[in-house]
Amino acid sequence: MPTPEKHALLSASSASRWLKCTAAPRFEEQFPENTSEYAEEGRLAHAICELKVIKHFTTAVTPRTFTTRLNKLKKDPRYTPEMDKTSDLYRDHLTEKAMQYDIKPAVAVEVRVDFDEYVPDGFGTCDCVMIGGDTLNITDYKHGKGVPVSAENNPQMRLYALGALKRYKPVYGDCIKNVCMTIDQPRIQDEPSSETITVEELLAWGESIKPIAAKAYMGLGSFCPGEHCRFCRGKAQCRARADQNTALEEFKDCVPQNGDKTPLFGQGVLTDEEIGDLLIRGKELVKWYGDLEEYALVSILKGGTIPGWKAVAGRSNRTFTDTDAALNAAMDAGYDKSILYDLKPKTLTELEKLMGKTEFADKLGSFVVKPLGKPTLAPLTDKREAYTPAAADFAEVLSNG
Repeated sequence: MPTPEKHALLSASSASRWLKCTAAPRFEEQFPENTSEYAEEGRLAHAICELKVIKHFTTAVTPRTFTTRLNKLKKDPRYTPEMDKTSDLYRDHLTEKAMQYDIKPAVAVEVRVDFDEYVPDGFGTCDCVMIGGDTLNITDYKHGKGVPVSAENNPQMRLYALGALKRYKPVYGDCIKNVCMTIDQPRIQDEPSSETITVEELLAWGESIKPIAAKAYMGLGSFCPGEHCRFCRGKAQCRARADQNTALEEFKDCVPQNGDKTPLFGQGVLTDEEIGDLLIRGKELVKWYGDLEEYALVSILKGGTIPGWKAVAGRSNRTFTDTDAALNAAMDAGYDKSILYDLKPKTLTELEKLMGKTEFADKLGSFVVKPLGKPTLAPLTDKREAYTPAAADFAEVLSNG
């Protein structure tokens, strides 16, 4: 598995943050880079994807070498059978994309690209670059299953595309007219998300971010807390974020004030507009408080001190030291096995993982329905369609039919 390289100060993966909070890159420098179990799982999954794509599209590895390398990756304690399935889906999606070309396209994986013409010292690695006809395809595999990532107006993908365009222009010249950027996240999205723009549109976007990138690189930027703080290394200790979330006077201004302690009808009642604004503010406040809690707990467990706080053992459940031995003891005591064990069928998801998506769809697809989910509140920026009672009734009719 490839070792991770040092990230650029203004990395493509963090572009959605530094394009909005230009102070973030230099601010984060004072905090150590850290990794997580999820990140390590992602690296392993990427390595498996890379190996399978190389075998499928090139002659760089023999079948024997492929098997040896794959088996070595599978010995990693983080490996799960699901990685085999998602990497197969990723390879299949790339195959489908390659088949859209009139002639066999050129395919390269783990391509180092530089976009320093637009972002100082900017570089990154494309998971897969595919070129044929007049179209350059950039595909990024994401192993996460938390939040779906869209390719539309995605700055990470556009920076990769700028770098790939620069790298391959000496070979293809002006033949490339369009750029297709795709994010493949098979654990939570059946179909990849894609955006296609012209080369002219891409270059214009690159020019538009130049002054922002220069400001962020030189440390002349300003703080702008928001949704993009999620992956910032200093999110819990950022004073600007704290100032934003502790500005209680701003909350006070949202609440109608009435000097009369016995309000008239309608007075003292929040309007729908005020509730909408408070929901936005409160959502960020909850996230910020959660980040503070996480930071404080980690600090205390490492031997630090957070005045007024300590780490304690949370609630836990009783468990057997040896479940099989305990159940055998119960049967020895006269309890029948049918009473001690519950026979449960595998869930739809478990069956799909067991059979694989293709066979599952072929054999069991006719039995599958997807009813409309329970309504939940979301901001207008959410890409899902708005929930309507009529759509819910229609979905219920389909699932019952």
